Amino acid sequence: MVHLMNAQANGTTANDYQFVLSAAPEEVVVKVANGEVDVAAVPTNLAAALYAKTSGAVQMLAVNTLGVMSILETDDEIVSMADLKGRTIHLTGQGSNPEYVLRFLLRRNGLDPGADVKLVFSSQHEELATLVATGQVELALLPEPFVTTAQAKNPKARIALDLTKEWAKAVTDGSQLLTGAVIARRDFIARNPDAVTAFLEEYEQSIAAAESEVDATAELCAKFGIIPSAAVAKQAIPRLNLTYLAGAELRAASQGYFQVLYAADARSIGGAIPDAGFYYPAK
Repeated sequence: MVHLMNAQANGTTANDYQFVLSAAPEEVVVKVANGEVDVAAVPTNLAAALYAKTSGAVQMLAVNTLGVMSILETDDEIVSMADLKGRTIHLTGQGSNPEYVLRFLLRRNGLDPGADVKLVFSSQHEELATLVATGQVELALLPEPFVTTAQAKNPKARIALDLTKEWAKAVTDGSQLLTGAVIARRDFIARNPDAVTAFLEEYEQSIAAAESEVDATAELCAKFGIIPSAAVAKQAIPRLNLTYLAGAELRAASQGYFQVLYAADARSIGGAIPDAGFYYPAK
């Protein structure tokens, strides 16, 4: 969203935006639920959970990011999911999407996550990235930009498996690994349809610029405090799988993904797979 943020700072946007950065996704969810904010970028599963929690008071406007998780290794032995048999994988996010997605992909590749692979959890991305960077961990699942951070400090660390690509190999239902979404309150959409349309047009343009203008985007990430280091941002951006999915395309990509999360833990998406009313415009 940084190009849109920059356009707002320069006074060239169709709408007048106020941007608020929060330290944790849960903070954003609370602000949407109580009406403090109109539009929010949140993890995709939290978007579904909020839809359930508020009895349909929000809609998902678009998905902005596919998978950002990769398996890093330092011993150069992993070329497929099957190669993970008998190995120990360090990761964060116990009881959340990283664990659920990894377990799903292991099973799709004939591995029993409980017997064939040992999972060891860290509490923070930064902590695990440091363990990889210092050579204390040989195999880890990390999201960007922590993958780039670890690689910058440990030249032996390489991306062995990109979970977005592994998901695409594992499914046949057209679903995709979806990390980030933008949602809006349903009452705000109803009162401001033209503003929402203009926002989505500008947002799509901002995403396209972030993909195509990496150097400028990296500088803006540092300027607006998204990623503190422009150098790290520059390396990470091409791996973020930035995208813009909306409408029917968004729903087709989402359904199978939500089914995987529901099967792992229904609470992760609010206890139910979102119905058609979750998607803007509702079909």
